[in-house]
Amino acid sequence: MFPRKSPSGPRPEPLVDRARVAIIDIGSNSVRLVVYEGHPRLPAVLFNEKVMAGLGRGLAATGAIDSASLALARQALARFAAVVREMDVATVRTVATAAVRDAANGRDLIEAAQALGLSVEILSGEQEAAGAGHGVLSGIPDADGIVGDLGGGSLELVRVTGGRIADRVSFPLGVLRIAGMRGKPLDAHVGKLIAKAGWAGRGKGLPLYLVGGSWRALARLDMVRNVYPLPIAHQYALEPAAIARLARSISHLDKAQLRAIPGLSSGRTATLADAAALLGVLLRRLESRTTIVSAYGLREGLLYAAMDAETRALDPLIVGAREEGRVLGRFPEHGDLLDRWIAPLFASDAPSHGRIRHAACLLADVGWRANPEFRAERGLEIALHGNWVAIEAEERAMLAQALFTSLGGGMGHPAPLPRLAPPEALRRAVDWGLAMRLGQRLSGGLAGPLTRSSLALHGDAVALALRPEDRSLYAETVEKRHSALATALARKPVLIG
Repeated sequence: MFPRKSPSGPRPEPLVDRARVAIIDIGSNSVRLVVYEGHPRLPAVLFNEKVMAGLGRGLAATGAIDSASLALARQALARFAAVVREMDVATVRTVATAAVRDAANGRDLIEAAQALGLSVEILSGEQEAAGAGHGVLSGIPDADGIVGDLGGGSLELVRVTGGRIADRVSFPLGVLRIAGMRGKPLDAHVGKLIAKAGWAGRGKGLPLYLVGGSWRALARLDMVRNVYPLPIAHQYALEPAAIARLARSISHLDKAQLRAIPGLSSGRTATLADAAALLGVLLRRLESRTTIVSAYGLREGLLYAAMDAETRALDPLIVGAREEGRVLGRFPEHGDLLDRWIAPLFASDAPSHGRIRHAACLLADVGWRANPEFRAERGLEIALHGNWVAIEAEERAMLAQALFTSLGGGMGHPAPLPRLAPPEALRRAVDWGLAMRLGQRLSGGLAGPLTRSSLALHGDAVALALRPEDRSLYAETVEKRHSALATALARKPVLIG
């Protein structure tokens, strides 16, 4: 649940800088370019490309980046520098992490980047940890636990609580380094490092938030094995028992089985076993109770850390839904007005449900360009598969149900919603959808009729109050939707005015 209450009424959107920004992340396993555009609190990813250069692959044995990896990284940087020029990116930030930081020849890659006009920041282990912590807080604002960021060359741990990062530490335990430790007792080695740093038992009773491609790949594998109905890794819970099962079974999976897993790149498959083994050890040593996957990490954390306090405090779900409604809807102000208009019917809703209802209202118009026969399916797809954060699977299902119903899908619960949310939650979302559907039809998607009318519960009635000059808006189609809403709420429809 997001801790801040979203505004119930419309307000002018503040002017925000929507210029494109890019981050080039020179990691120990991959070199990646991400270009962002849109509202700074939840910018959309305009471009995302990575090259699995494996800069940290031979680091444990030789202390240097091998020549083939350097060549791949140089090629990637040259392409990325050209891409950001073509995209007219306003701000480019290039950062390097453990492999470049620790390698004897890391300077060679920095000089190659500088020759391309890229200024490289070498992040310390503590800066990496802070970036990962801020990334998790950006996508899961109420996170309270330990963030573990597993890269190719290092593992960072950071305590997050109350919307802030606290203690952090970095260990030379990246998946590429672990691969070079085969034959050594991993549990004892990791335990010694954790204890020496004073982190033993620091996660007792708290979740471990997982950052990094290798751990996300583990989650995707678990999702496939469990036939999980929502292909979204962000905020997926990976329980200790499941991690133990994965650790035992990965070695028995052939390449064809691994290739069949959506979103799992071939460059990640070789690290799965080591990532699972390290995760099992960490859970025991930190005494964490469960794990939660975060799709946001260092790159998003760098953006989040650069925001002012007011922007950080915004609810990213509401920001994202408003942006989507602004781009895909007809009337930008309509979603906030619609939420305020139907809110009196749902005063008993918990704040956590209130923000999901608000998001649904902001997205209420996203299906208008679709074929009328498929508008409900369009709403369902946007809710389930949209790039939303600060929202759990059950809440996605409620969002999807509200949009499905409001866009004409009816009161049934389409698959896979019953697997994601309990019946009572979906029934409440149906009520939201029927109320939204009434407001949409009455107003035609315009602001005026909503500002001049009101909807409320009066005894056993759902009362719609209209001004005399707006009485003509209450035609047959509006009357039917008013009646459908009242029936769902076990009341009768009453028109006032």
